[in-house]
Amino acid sequence: MNEQTTTAEEVASTVAGMIDAHSHIWTRDIAAYPLAAGMTLDDLAPSSFTVEELLNTVQPLGVARVVLIQHRPFHGVDNSYLTDTMARYPGVFSAVACIDASQPSPDEEMSRLQRLGVRGFRIVPREDGDKRWADSPGVCRMWQHAGETGLAICPLIDAEFLPEVDGMCERYPQTPVVIDHFARIGVDGEIRDADVAALAALAKHPHVNVKVSAFYALGRKQPPYDELVPMIRRLYDAYGPERLMWASDSPYQMGGKNTYADSLAFIRDRVDFLTPADKQWLLRKTAARVYFGESESL
Repeated sequence: MNEQTTTAEEVASTVAGMIDAHSHIWTRDIAAYPLAAGMTLDDLAPSSFTVEELLNTVQPLGVARVVLIQHRPFHGVDNSYLTDTMARYPGVFSAVACIDASQPSPDEEMSRLQRLGVRGFRIVPREDGDKRWADSPGVCRMWQHAGETGLAICPLIDAEFLPEVDGMCERYPQTPVVIDHFARIGVDGEIRDADVAALAALAKHPHVNVKVSAFYALGRKQPPYDELVPMIRRLYDAYGPERLMWASDSPYQMGGKNTYADSLAFIRDRVDFLTPADKQWLLRKTAARVYFGESESL
């Protein structure tokens, strides 16, 4: 890695108004926000991670805004804790929701949630029962509606499902897409070249973005995360900084040998090939464009 000289002014500009593009929150107030079927308070781990706990974590480190991701295992497809949080803190949060793709009109639910501030929708493999995405009318309608409205489809997948993303991007070329957590490449400890190549190849679709995130779960699973730098370099070369965004995946980033500050410091301080301007994209501008609808020139 090449050393770069960075001025104090450049550092200040880089860290100003940072956005965490991926954090979960949940609450023990199950009277107001019921848990998913079969879940109990004893199943919450950690036992609580409310919006107040999130803000107390991120704000001292200079993170000004956060993209909230619905935690489907805990709160199912009831996204009201996220939408109520956005209403309580105008301008601070955006959100990625989960919905039932098998319902008759998933696009209507997407529009309802969009009016409440939601900017993306998480999908997983076999979102609609055992159907592939391309074989599910509901999932296809989600991709189509997202392309028509500028909402993001956010696949949580392993690398084996990257060809399925490629096929849907070919079918719905205007749909914004955000791949979570490097498609979890390295979750078993091994970062395979073929997997990185497949993720990099999706850059041919101009509306695909990648979250540079969840470092605690990949490679050696502890700081300083330097084994992830070659993968980030491959993605940087393929996508440019304008389509990469940093995210923590809190609260899971905070546990064992990992801290929130470790995740932020990796991008801000250790990935040496990133210029101050590049870091502004990863730490703010890409997420601002995709999830807050702001101009790329910010």
